[in-house]
Order: sequence, then C-alpha cells, then structure tokens
Amino acid sequence: MCNLIFFLFASFRSWFQSRLRLQAEIVALRQQVMVLRRSQRGCVRLRATDRVFWVWLWSGWRSTLAIVKPETVISRHRKGFRLYWTWKSGCGMPGRPEVSQEARDLIRKVSMANPFWGTPRIHGELLKLGIEVSQATVAKYMVRQRKPPSQMWRALLSNHVNNLVSTDFFIVPTISFRVLFVFIVLGHQRRRLLHFNVTSHPTAEWTAQQIAEAFPWDSAPRYLLHDRDSIYGDSFRQRVRGMGTREVLTAPRSPWQNPYAERLIGSVRRECLDHVVVRNETGLRRTLSSYFNYYLKARAHLALGKDAPEPRAIQPPKLGAVVEIPEVGGLHHRYERRAA
Repeated sequence: MCNLIFFLFASFRSWFQSRLRLQAEIVALRQQVMVLRRSQRGCVRLRATDRVFWVWLWSGWRSTLAIVKPETVISRHRKGFRLYWTWKSGCGMPGRPEVSQEARDLIRKVSMANPFWGTPRIHGELLKLGIEVSQATVAKYMVRQRKPPSQMWRALLSNHVNNLVSTDFFIVPTISFRVLFVFIVLGHQRRRLLHFNVTSHPTAEWTAQQIAEAFPWDSAPRYLLHDRDSIYGDSFRQRVRGMGTREVLTAPRSPWQNPYAERLIGSVRRECLDHVVVRNETGLRRTLSSYFNYYLKARAHLALGKDAPEPRAIQPPKLGAVVEIPEVGGLHHRYERRAA
C-alpha cells in the first residue's frame, strides 16, 4: 500500500513539474516572438523588461532561448545581484555618525577668524564649548590657510617643575626705530606668566627690582633658570640669593635649555607683535597686557591638555548659543556659551 502511494505521488509530482516546465518554455517562446515582431529590419533590440524576464525564467528553458546568448543572461543576472545588494546595504546607516551642520560651520568660522591656530588649538576650543568631535574631524572641515609652520620645542628639567621659574628678555622695535626690552617671569607648572615689564634701559638693579615685584613676601621659587647675559649682574644675584632661590644657568648659546620661556616669546611674536606696530613704551605695555590676559585665561595650551593656565570650565550646549568675543584687538577670539 505504501509503495502504491509513493508511486502515485511521484507520478503526480513528475507530471506537475513537466507541466510547469512546458508552460515556462511556451512563455519564453512567446516572449521571443514578441521581441522579433517588435524589431525592425532584422535587428533585435532588447528592453530592460526583456532582460529581467530572461533572468527570472532562466531555469528550465535554456534550450528554447534563441535570440540571446546564455552568457548574456548570466552576466545580467550577476549585475542584478550586485545592484540588489548595493541597494540593500545602502538602506542602513554605515560609517561614523554625521557631524552636525552647526559644528561644521563653527569649525570653519573659528579657523577663519584665527589664522594662527592649528587643528589642536581649534579642537581644544571646541572641547571647552562642549562639542565632542575628533581632531580628525576638525582637520577635515577647517579652512586651510597659508601660514608658516609653528616652531617645535623640547621639554627640559621635568623634575622640580612646581618650584621652577625661568626669566628672559626679548627686544621689540618701535615705529621710530628705538629698541624696547621686555622682561618676563614664567612659572613652569602651568605655563603661567607671573610678571612682565618694559624698559628702554635695562640694568641689573632694574632686573633685581622686577624679581622682587614678581615674588613678594615668601613666594619665591626654589630654582630660577636664566641664561648667562650680563644683565643678571651682582645686584640681581644678591637679591635672588637673599630670597632663598638657587640660580640655574644655561650653557652659552643654548636657548633650547630654557624652552618654556623661549616658547612663550615665540608665541608672543607670532600671535601678537608680528601683527602690530609699536609706537612707544606705554603702547607696548598696553598691548602685552591685553595679550597676556588672553594667554592666561583663554588660550588653549597643548602641554596643559588643551586648557588655559587659569583652567577654563567646560560649557555644555544647554547653557546657550556660542558667542565670539574678540581678544587682543581682534587678533584672536574667545568662544563662550551664553543664554539668549
């Protein structure tokens, strides 16, 4: 009994498959006849619907296909397979999340308003505004400008950084071709400018007085780093020794041994003095005061984790929109969030 049922089922299945194959062949032949009737002057022209039809009914009627080569049908099938999966894979959200238009516009705005800033500086400023983007994203969207490369500097004397202070002089020419001398005192721990002053006739007595003004009472550091300039004469050494500070002298013609002070002087020149004309001592003191105020409270430093010497709080977007505040007469800008 079971053998009889199996035989009947197999016969019905064979008859049904033969019937389907026969119908597929008839449809394929009719389709080819329609194509030939539509063609003119013996030139067979296939439409996109015809190609889809051959691919769809490929199995079981290959012997009836006359107007198209089998290789053509196979190549069309493979092309359709690639297009299908290309369309399907594009429906998702591949890659990194998209950067908002506001962030992209702000990156361009900051880079245009501050031509002396590089990618790390702009990235540090965005972090302070609560905008979480990568440094590579900043490099992608910032506006490229022609500018000289920033100088590199070496870290030296990492030990005793909390008790180490360096001093140095640099000269500034005026509009009347006079030369002014600027004296700076820099703390190494947070790159904090502790004191500066301007004079046209520096002496050892004047320099000693500046050290006393920089460290009143018992705030003198343990080590003081400076070069072997003759301006640090007997009066200066006696004052420093009386304050309980030990002098550390750099080697002759080795400014790289005082890197923090040299870095600060380079920043002052590149970001301020190279773009202004100094009239007199009062004007230079006013300009440097404006720049050093920006340097201490707003400027992001790489060595400080892209923070300012006087730490800046991170402002989340909920505090309001980003506003641009000019600094140093518009040479630089500070960005904060303020409620409307």
